Amino acid sequence: MLILVTGATGKVGRHFIAGLLDDPRFSNARIRALCHNRLCDETDRIEVMRGSIADRDVATAALAGVTHVVHLATCKETPADVMDVTVKGLFWLLEAFRISATARQFILIGGDAGIGHFYYRHDGPITESVPHSAYPGSYALSKVLEEVMLEQFGIQYDLNGCCLRAPWIMEKDDFKFTLSFGDEVFGGPDWKTLVPEADAKRYARKGTVPLLRDADGQPLKRNFVHVDDLVSAILAAIDNPRTKRQLFNICMDRPVDYGEVASYLGRTRGLDSVDMPSQFHSNWMDNSKAKYLLNWRPDYDLELLIDSAWKYERSQNDPRIVWYPG
Repeated sequence: MLILVTGATGKVGRHFIAGLLDDPRFSNARIRALCHNRLCDETDRIEVMRGSIADRDVATAALAGVTHVVHLATCKETPADVMDVTVKGLFWLLEAFRISATARQFILIGGDAGIGHFYYRHDGPITESVPHSAYPGSYALSKVLEEVMLEQFGIQYDLNGCCLRAPWIMEKDDFKFTLSFGDEVFGGPDWKTLVPEADAKRYARKGTVPLLRDADGQPLKRNFVHVDDLVSAILAAIDNPRTKRQLFNICMDRPVDYGEVASYLGRTRGLDSVDMPSQFHSNWMDNSKAKYLLNWRPDYDLELLIDSAWKYERSQNDPRIVWYPG
């Protein structure tokens, strides 16, 4: 088993490689890590290759002798690169995969941006049958195109591929910083821009958290997944015959409720909260299909997500760095 991992130095790539190498089920598996800007270390089981999948020669060389692909490489809100990498790059990988004599399975990690996450109202749980609906911007469009391209290659060539669709992926202290009114906020909304500057500074100093409300005035429900749970789903999908040409929602059992977050942090850490109105919509990704076909379960619930983020202590050689815009 030789697994090509694109985006190998990213959040999911690093955790996946470590998880696979530690799993006795894959004791004979080797990794080919395709890296672009950052590199990982080579070992007796990890081979490092550098280049961009937007280059057909790179994509073809990366697939040589590969049995499995775990495709993680993506762009965020970078319009100058996003189509070359996420569309053309995926096309070159799939083209090389479909004619390979060794290739057995292609696993794409998708995102809930492809179904608009909290930008659009949904009348019921978001299952895998909900139509694509990108929110404004290049990133969400690229996630739609990725899923559709993999689906069509499956139809055209009976390709053994599957997509694991994840919402916002958390690790370490990420979740804590999604709720920060300071400059170090992770992702969006950028809370400090939504309140007067003096209030933002006071909230940041006191650790006050936003209680985001949806378009109906209720505490917003938004989907998350911890990187450890996503990695366990990827490992469950490898060589699983029930995954062929399937799409799976990989997420927590229940969406994060900002009201419950505020209540829990107030009760356990004495933190205040402040109401933040919005026009976003609550939604609920349904992970039942993954539970049934993959025999997978997420370990993280709301309390564990919060506690792990607030208890995490970074070492000096592990600074918080956001590697992408958006």
